[in-house]
Amino acid sequence: MHNPRKQPLQARSRATQEAIVEAAARILETAGREGLTTNAIAERAGVSIGSLYQYFPNKEAVLAAVLRGKRAELQGWMRDAAERCREAPPAAALRALLEAGMRHQFERPRLAMEAEYAEQHLQLAPETAALAQEMAQIVLETIRRLAPAAGPQEARDVVAIAKGMINAAALNGEEGGAALVARVERAIRGYLRETASNSAEIRAVSSAAP
Repeated sequence: MHNPRKQPLQARSRATQEAIVEAAARILETAGREGLTTNAIAERAGVSIGSLYQYFPNKEAVLAAVLRGKRAELQGWMRDAAERCREAPPAAALRALLEAGMRHQFERPRLAMEAEYAEQHLQLAPETAALAQEMAQIVLETIRRLAPAAGPQEARDVVAIAKGMINAAALNGEEGGAALVARVERAIRGYLRETASNSAEIRAVSSAAP
């Protein structure tokens, strides 16, 4: 749902489409959802309304493109962090992933919040599920270095913990920084310790069973 009318092949067409998406992002940052109209997007992008409709069928499709761009950006930062820290100590690797998530939220905070709204209202559930799966897979390799028994569920939980705490901090007007990363890291490491403890207890009970 909410797909562009076409995928441009020529550089000029791609540049026009990108300009439209970025114009929508800047309107969201300055005027919010209430200010986002196709006319406003076209004017901000410096294109005619007819040109906009050549690429996108409606405002929702442009908004979805903004959201998809933010998601791709986050995935790229997380993949880069995981790859860069593959040989680093586990704690450093976890912090790098958290810093990627925090950067996503705080580099353009108003846009990140508007993207959260779009995620909830554009009916992109399959894409949202795929994103969650991708993020959990990126996280899993790192958290297994801290808790070898961790599996896909634990990875999804870690993503949820990080996202919830970072989003809450942004809503409360906090500035992202080392202190926030440290708080989220403590919460995740505590969760992983509890997971490891529970797994050990389950193994002990299973081995003692007749």
